[in-house]
Parts: sequence; C-alpha cells; structure tokens
Amino acid sequence: MSGKLAAYSARLRELNFPFAEAYDTLVARLIDGGVGADAPKVGEQMPPFVLPSRGGTLIMLEDLLREGPVVISFNRGHWCPFCKIELRAIAEYHAEIAAHGGRVVSILPDRQSFLGPLEADTDGRLLILTDIDNGYALSLGLVLWVGERVKELMRGRGTHLEEIHGNDGWFVPLPATFVIAADGTVVARRVDPDFRLRMDVEEILTALRALDDHSTPMEA
Repeated sequence: MSGKLAAYSARLRELNFPFAEAYDTLVARLIDGGVGADAPKVGEQMPPFVLPSRGGTLIMLEDLLREGPVVISFNRGHWCPFCKIELRAIAEYHAEIAAHGGRVVSILPDRQSFLGPLEADTDGRLLILTDIDNGYALSLGLVLWVGERVKELMRGRGTHLEEIHGNDGWFVPLPATFVIAADGTVVARRVDPDFRLRMDVEEILTALRALDDHSTPMEA
C-alpha cells in the first residue's frame, strides 16, 4: 500500500498537479498545529462511539469489540484518492484480517447517500460508518480544515463537501488508523499530520498477530 501511495504522490508532482503544492502547504500547517497529537495512544482505551451504517443501523464500538479486535480507519471521504488506495489494499487482505478475528471499520463524514461507490470499490468487505459533522473525530482531536486553496481546487474538480457532508464547514478527519484489542485497548496506531501516509496492511496484520501471541503493544 505504501508504495502505491508514494507512487500516486510522485505522479502528482510529475504532472505539476496543483494539488501537490497545496497539499504540501496544508501538511506543513497541520504539523505546525500539532493536529492529531491528542489522539488515543497505545495502551489507552479507545473512546466509544455510536455511528450509523449505510443500512441505517446504529453501530456501537463495544458491540464490535465483543466479536474481537477492531481496526478503525479514519478517512477523508469517498472522493479522496489516498483513502481509496488505502481501503482497497485493506479490503484485499480482508480474509487474513478476519482470520485473526479482526474487523475493519472505515469512519468518514460523508452522508450515506454518497457511500455506494466506496462500498462497491471495496467489495463490501469493510464496515463503513458516517461520522456526522465529524463529531467522533473531533472528540479525538482528529479534525482539520482543508483551507481555502484546497477548497478552491476541490470545487474546481467537482467535489463539493457542503453537499457531501450536509454542512459548509469544509472540515475532514485527519486520516488515522487504530488497532483495538477486544478489551478496548489501543495496541497499534498511525496518526500522521501528513495524510498522504497511512498504516501499511502488514503493520495491521503484525498488530493482530501480536494479539494472538499476547505480545507487547506497538506504536506506529
């Protein structure tokens, strides 16, 4: 997955695509602002959530944990190419993740009516939940404002977050991944202000194997 993400970022630069420079500026702002610094750490309990699924069912984290470990991936939206690369890669390893008792949950602020293509793109192998107005992500310190330049570029490509989110804030979650043990403890995570970088599938599998082996939690 990391190779595909790096290749996509490099391609943006090769084509002198305006998003490449705009994203560099945004990432620098996020790093300076310490975005994500207060997110749950390894060894801490993951705060609970109650979020709607695409089918309209309210899903509780505690119910998911009764069935085993949960991998939570915060994603910017169905429109985000980096998120699609990440989620496709995770979906490809669905069977192996499940073999370790794991369940993958993607949390994003998109209204349910916009999530059909993402569900199809990942073959229905992920549980996709809507975080209305980024409420849960906000409680974890994982929300960012895209900024006027990125907003302008996104609108120019036909992506209108005011329609997708149902509000005109233009806030999205900072992409982050947490591997949660069945007791609710964070055993591995990746929280990086550079949203172009994501936890690799092998890191997820390593954390799940460590749970199988009762090994020491890991920080990423």
